[in-house]
Amino acid sequence: MDNFEKHIRQNADQFDEHRADRAKMWAKIAADLKQEEPKVVPLWRRPMVQIAASVLLLVGLTSFIWLKGLGQGADHTQYASKELMEIDMYYKDLVSYQVQLVKNNPRLTEDDKAEFLSFMDELDAEYDVLKKEMQKNLDNERVLEAIVGNYKKRIELIENLLRQLNDSKKVDDDYGYTL
Repeated sequence: MDNFEKHIRQNADQFDEHRADRAKMWAKIAADLKQEEPKVVPLWRRPMVQIAASVLLLVGLTSFIWLKGLGQGADHTQYASKELMEIDMYYKDLVSYQVQLVKNNPRLTEDDKAEFLSFMDELDAEYDVLKKEMQKNLDNERVLEAIVGNYKKRIELIENLLRQLNDSKKVDDDYGYTL
């Protein structure tokens, strides 16, 4: 044993003479607890929450800007796919050329032209509906087939009208040469 232990054993009765007042100690602890407010760290001040909020805000703003950019470009001439663009390039010029032939045809009355153009307007409205469906990506192949069918109807309608006009012209021409 060392000297410190010997000293404690020899003077143990002096250590026992002072006893702690437990009631006084608990009263002091309770008073300290009442005065001290609980430490609450707000959720938004935690570093992980701040980082997560920053990332979420960044992703949200990027998505909003990206979608807004697509929304501005999404007008009537925007194409849902490359196939639709190719179909439009092929058929649009052909149809517009034939419509001009009908409009400029001197053998048609204005009423006939108006009736024909109303049929064409109906087909244009049907085409617009099909194009919107294409943008929604609803069974692309079937919608593309319907769009091609729409163009074919237009062309067939125009060709039939022009053929009738040409046939009537031939009958008139043949009538002049009959003896």
